[in-house]
Amino acid sequence: MENKAKIITVAGKGGVGKTSICACIVRLLAEQYPDKKILAIDADPAVGLSVALGVDVKLTLDDIRMSIVDSVENGETREALELLSEARFRIFDALVEMPGFAFLAIGRPESSGCYCKVNSYLKEVIGILANSFDYVVIDGEAGIEQIQRRVMEKVTHLLLITDQSKKGGQVITTIKGVADDLISYERIGAIINRVTNPELVPLMQVPGVEILTAIPADSAFAANDIKGKSVMELPADSSMLKGVQEALRKIEIL
Repeated sequence: MENKAKIITVAGKGGVGKTSICACIVRLLAEQYPDKKILAIDADPAVGLSVALGVDVKLTLDDIRMSIVDSVENGETREALELLSEARFRIFDALVEMPGFAFLAIGRPESSGCYCKVNSYLKEVIGILANSFDYVVIDGEAGIEQIQRRVMEKVTHLLLITDQSKKGGQVITTIKGVADDLISYERIGAIINRVTNPELVPLMQVPGVEILTAIPADSAFAANDIKGKSVMELPADSSMLKGVQEALRKIEIL
């Protein structure tokens, strides 16, 4: 029987480099496992993961959802099942095939016309789709509720990202509490990013969560980012990539 996908969800306070770390995970998996199928899901409405991975997004899942909702609201009485099976095919249109991985953008959060049946069906389709991959990496908004509501309720690895700020630590502590109530996960760990004072790292603690690595502020990454280059163009010895690699080894993904 085929193994189910390893589903890695990345969450944390906004502005701590969560999306960049997510992109590094996708790159490292693609390099380490060229024979495996990898899916990157951008569940953040800002669609930053596409930029970090150099992906050109033409269609998001929310575009598909809204087109179904619009046809229902315009009085087109096609059977809901027909619309939903069409949505299933259209999700494959939204998948962008890149060298080493596939990419799917969820799009903006639900606006008016929230059709719960459509949303729950699309989430189900993502779950089915995910199982045809070996690794699924999800970049979520700050928080976990939106991942649970719009993408999936079961993940295998939950990675919490913070910087050295007290606020960042508080946010991931809160996210862990919410995650314990809302989703099921097998492994959890935290990454402290943009560390400027290594002596303070031991003071950062999140109850029930192992600190997997502390990544120093990365000048190579910053220069890369300013030039508008993707994480795929980062030098292999950048501290960002090395730190993420260490975290993935500790949590037994690499």
